[in-house]
Amino acid sequence: MEKTPLQGGNPGWAGELGEFSQLKESDVRGSAYFQDRPLEGIEAGGVTAYPYQLDHHSPRATLFEGPHAERLRKILTRYPDKQGALIPVLNLAHEIHGLLTPADMDVVARELELSPAYVRGVATFYTMYNRRPVGQYFIQVCTNVACNLCGADDVVTAFCEFTGSETGQLSSDGLFTIMEAECLGACGFPTAVQIDDRYFENVTPDDVPRILDQLRNAAGARKLDLGALPEAIRRTVEFAGDHSFGHGHVGEAR
Repeated sequence: MEKTPLQGGNPGWAGELGEFSQLKESDVRGSAYFQDRPLEGIEAGGVTAYPYQLDHHSPRATLFEGPHAERLRKILTRYPDKQGALIPVLNLAHEIHGLLTPADMDVVARELELSPAYVRGVATFYTMYNRRPVGQYFIQVCTNVACNLCGADDVVTAFCEFTGSETGQLSSDGLFTIMEAECLGACGFPTAVQIDDRYFENVTPDDVPRILDQLRNAAGARKLDLGALPEAIRRTVEFAGDHSFGHGHVGEAR
């Protein structure tokens, strides 16, 4: 199939739509329909359908205040008991801070009237929850079969080289964390890269500098200020900067 021209949006998007070449990225992703999701949430089932790895997380923010308190209320109305809301509420906490700390899990436990041990058991079971700080841009490169055969390892190497970091580390400027992912569900467009809640497809090592330049230009005032982090979180950042964790999630500081 001949590749159709990109119609706008993410320049990393493959844009291979065949007979649907009139569609834009916003049409395919659904953002043209949903528009920007309000912080206070939307009614009905959509209140739990929010991405939880965003580029504007803040480890200093207080959980469940302001519009996030309203979204928490809406989430709780969807379940017969508070325990049923645990995963969506963990997602909300993760969206706000960009990670889940033991203190975050304790706050969730209090809100849902659950034991801290139970909440921690659930939160540590799922590898998509980060338990160390990650950069403003959390870069996951698929290295599973299809992408690996098409040069995914070289793409990982390029991201590490051009950010001055290793997989699992937080870059010195606080902007990037790079991880290998087992599969991103985009096997037809190798190498697939997910950066926060967006996909970059057909990525080659030569594309990496351009993608990173785009992200740096977009960072602006939202760049993570390492010095402003609470001491407990800053220690985990310093630990992460000296260690590489390889495959999987960004786990807890020892």
